[in-house]
Amino acid sequence: MSRGGMTESILFTDLYQLTMAQLYFRRGMHDTPAQFEYFFRETPDYGGHQAGYCVFAGLAELLDFVAEVRVSDEEVAALRELRTGGGDRLFGDDFLTWLRTSGGFDALTLTAVREGRVVHPGTPLVVAQGPLAQVQLLETALLNKLNFPTLVATKASRLKRAARGAPVFEMGMRRGQGSGVNVAARAAMIGGVDASSNTGASLSVGVPPVGTHAHSMVQAFIAAGGSEIDAFRAYAETYPDNCLLLVDTVDTLTSGLPNAIEVFEELRTRGHEPVGIRLDSGDLAYLAILCARELDRAGFGNASITLSNQLDELTIWQVLTQIDEEAGEYGVEPGRLAARLRYGVGTQLIVSGGAPALDGVFKLVAVSDGATWRPAMKLSDSPGKVTNPGEKSLYRIYDERGMATADVVAQKGEELTAGEPVRLYHPGEPDRNRLLPAERVSRIEPLLEDVWVEGRRTSERESLADLRKRRAADEALLDLGVLRLLNPHIYHVSLSAALWRLKRELTASARVA
Repeated sequence: MSRGGMTESILFTDLYQLTMAQLYFRRGMHDTPAQFEYFFRETPDYGGHQAGYCVFAGLAELLDFVAEVRVSDEEVAALRELRTGGGDRLFGDDFLTWLRTSGGFDALTLTAVREGRVVHPGTPLVVAQGPLAQVQLLETALLNKLNFPTLVATKASRLKRAARGAPVFEMGMRRGQGSGVNVAARAAMIGGVDASSNTGASLSVGVPPVGTHAHSMVQAFIAAGGSEIDAFRAYAETYPDNCLLLVDTVDTLTSGLPNAIEVFEELRTRGHEPVGIRLDSGDLAYLAILCARELDRAGFGNASITLSNQLDELTIWQVLTQIDEEAGEYGVEPGRLAARLRYGVGTQLIVSGGAPALDGVFKLVAVSDGATWRPAMKLSDSPGKVTNPGEKSLYRIYDERGMATADVVAQKGEELTAGEPVRLYHPGEPDRNRLLPAERVSRIEPLLEDVWVEGRRTSERESLADLRKRRAADEALLDLGVLRLLNPHIYHVSLSAALWRLKRELTASARVA
C-alpha cells in the first residue's frame, strides 16, 4: 500500500485517538465495553437564515469504511517511526501488536437512524458499542463521514423547497474540496437535488449526469473567426436532442437569445425539439421573464430556462418572488414561468455555503463492568455541552394530525405508548416540561435500528431512490413552520421522564463530589 493509501486506512484518524488507545491498552482498559453516541448540537445557521431540521446522510460511506478497514504491516511500520519530544518511540511494540491484530471494527455493534431521515439536534443518530479502544479509534472517521454529508443533504433539501419543487442540479464539482465532492454529490441527491454534473458520482448511484456547455465553447468559436451562432449550431448538430444553450457569453437579449431561437427553429425543421437555455449572469429574474416572453412568441413555450451563478436557497426564493411581482408587466404568467425554470447550484451547495461545518460530536455515554452498564456523562460550564447519559432509545411522536411533533430521547428499554399521555422534559432546562395528552399521541416510532452487528451490515446498501423516498416522507410530516427558510420554528427534542431523572441525579452527585 502506498503512503497515500494510509489516508483511507486505520490512520484516517487524529493522532490522539491512537495515543488514547495505547493508554487504554497499557492500563488494561482497552477491552472495557463502552458505548459512544454521535449527535449534533445545533442545526446549520447560514448567517441570514437558519435550518429548522437536518437530513441525515453519510451512513453508507461510514459502513463501507468500517467494513473495509484492516490494519496493515505498512501502517504499523509507519507508526513505529513516530517519536516523542524526548526522542523515544511514541508507540510501543506491545500496543502495535495489539493494533495489528485487533485494531479493526468487527467487534463493534452500530445502531443508527436510517440514512435519509429528517433528524434534529441532541438526538443520538449513531450508537457505537464495543471494546473501548476500538470505539475510540472510530471517532474521527465517523465524524468526518457523517458531518459534511448531512450538511450538504440539508442544504439540498432547502434548495429544493425554495425552488417550489422545480428541478435543481448540483454543479459545484469545480469549487468543492478535493474528492469530497463525490460524497457531497451523493448527499445532495439524497437531500432532494434531482441530478449532478459530477459524472462519476452520478453514475455510481444510478442517476444520469447533467450538463451543457461553458462560455469557453462560444469564445473558442469567436476566437477562431466564427461567431456565437456558429457555436450554437455546432452544439445543436452534435446534440440535437439535448440542445440547451448558454446565452449570456456576448449579450443575453441582443445576441444570445435571438441566436438561440434561430438555432432552435433550424432544429425543429430537422424534427428535433430544443431543451432550452441557460442564464448565468445579470438579473436572473428579469432576464428569465424577458427570455420566456421571446421564447413564447417564437413558439418555444415548452423550452426550459436554467438559472445558475452563485445560487442559494434565498436567492432562488428572491428570484421567484420577483417573478411573481414583475412577470405580469411583460405579459408572462408567473406560475407558468416558475414551472419551466431549472436551477444549477454550484458553490453554495457543494461547500454548504454559510455553514461549512456541522457541530457533530461523538461522546462516551456508558461503560460496562461486564455485568451492568454504568452511565457516563460530560458536565460543562456551557449547558448546551452537557451530555445525556446512559444507554438510550430514540422515539418520534406523531400528533393527532399524524404530523411529527417531538423527538424523545429515552432510557433504553423505556417504553412510550401511543394513546397514552407523555410528559416531555427540556434537555437543558430541568424545570421546563410539558404534558402531551393521550389524544395528541397518535403514533410513536422508534428511530434507532441495528446497522452493523458481528462484523457485517445488517442489510444491503440502500438505493438512492429509497433514501430520497424516506427523506420526502419525513419532510411531508413536518409542520411548515419547521420548514421555513427564515426563522424556522424550533422542533421539540425532549427527554423522557426516566432519562431526565437520571441526568439530574448524576449532575447532583457529580457536583457534590
